[in-house]
Amino acid sequence: MFKKVLIANRGEIALRIIRACKELGIRTVAIYCEPDATARYVKKADEAYLVTPGPLRGYLNIYGIVELAKNVGADAIHPGYGFLAENPQFAEACAQAGITFIGPNPQAIRKMGLKDEARKIAQKLGIPLLPGTPPLQSIDEALSAAREIGYPVMVKAVAGGGGRGLRICYDEESLKRQIPIAMSEAKKAFGDERVFIEKYLERPHHIEIQIVADKYGKIIHLGERDCSIQRRHQKLIEIAPSLLLTEKVRCQMGEAAKRLAYEVGYDNVGTVEFLVDENLNYYFLEMNTRIQVEHTITEEITGIDLVQNMIKIACGEPLEIKQYEVTLNGYAIQCRINAEDPLNDFLPSTGTVTAYYSPGGFGIRIDGHVTEGYNVSPYYDSLLAKLVARGRTWEETVRRMHRALSEYIIRGVKTTIPLYIKIMEDEDFFKGNFSTRYIEEKLPSLLYIEEKDPFDMAVILSAAIIAHSRV
Repeated sequence: MFKKVLIANRGEIALRIIRACKELGIRTVAIYCEPDATARYVKKADEAYLVTPGPLRGYLNIYGIVELAKNVGADAIHPGYGFLAENPQFAEACAQAGITFIGPNPQAIRKMGLKDEARKIAQKLGIPLLPGTPPLQSIDEALSAAREIGYPVMVKAVAGGGGRGLRICYDEESLKRQIPIAMSEAKKAFGDERVFIEKYLERPHHIEIQIVADKYGKIIHLGERDCSIQRRHQKLIEIAPSLLLTEKVRCQMGEAAKRLAYEVGYDNVGTVEFLVDENLNYYFLEMNTRIQVEHTITEEITGIDLVQNMIKIACGEPLEIKQYEVTLNGYAIQCRINAEDPLNDFLPSTGTVTAYYSPGGFGIRIDGHVTEGYNVSPYYDSLLAKLVARGRTWEETVRRMHRALSEYIIRGVKTTIPLYIKIMEDEDFFKGNFSTRYIEEKLPSLLYIEEKDPFDMAVILSAAIIAHSRV
């Protein structure tokens, strides 16, 4: 087992990795940029080092991070998610320095990181695909392909992920307009401006299969997560297992994900993403070669610690879990508590958290890094915490999440909590009637969020006091 792991990340995922390491008896090294100097994960690590300059560059400095790991005696690096997590050059730099990268091998990252290459591999294996194109050479080529595929289509970044470099087009004019925008966004986000187009399904479910693979060719899947509740292709609420899939389709998708992982020599945890239509036809979308933000809900319904398995597999241990031993127990929901204002087009909200009270109780889990006095910076992702509720039934899980959200207090910045409360109260959500367009279609009604006016509250309190005095 490793003696010391450097965590090349920040925030809640860094804290999650620290906890996993502590349970395995591994010392941890945190890195931080100046805005994170007083962050919770920095305090919880056994060692912490400032990486400068600026608020971001230190988290993206491949050779600086590897050199620091060597200097402090770390024998492994965990990249978390985001930043360098899916960068094959980072994994290669670790290997060249004699440091273990806690994630898949560089070749697998590279093969699955380019969407056009991943599509070719899926096609070779007979995994269903939406009609699409190779990387585009011109707008005229895109227009010709779109006529053949049929509108609507998606413009997608070849090296993309997380909704960046992705645009939906319903006609030729929008396609002409959106391709340059998508290319510019892809260049800025990934250093690769290439895009391709793919048929767009109007109301699919976005469903992903969690796989775990060791270095000896053994691969299992841990069921699925439904990530359809999203806005602008950014996930907000995730559910495990899906309310849509049958056991037969779940097995088919799981086996397809395993075949894909085996084909590229995958080792460690990963996620294969699909779109599923109302008739349960599924289509390969992409593979994420890292731990996912929403890994929590898979852990809750399977009882399997994914982060600890990442570490053990990277250390060379064989996978102990057999496919038939994986059981999905109950349901779990994750709400991403973001510092965003749903009433203002989800504009990021920055400032100091002036009050913080987290919910608890049976079936509730929080992965977060926020406390009272925490400064929400404009430099990083708006995610503050991940609130997870688990129950025996779907109905119990929704009610438990509603209760937990109602207890959650974060003051000083706007958050997505009020929106999530409304979603938990929505009849369509409760019945499982949702798709990737749920937020887009339901937002006007969901945004009717009652905010108590201080004057009205004062009147109510005064009336109550008067009434009590007359008793």
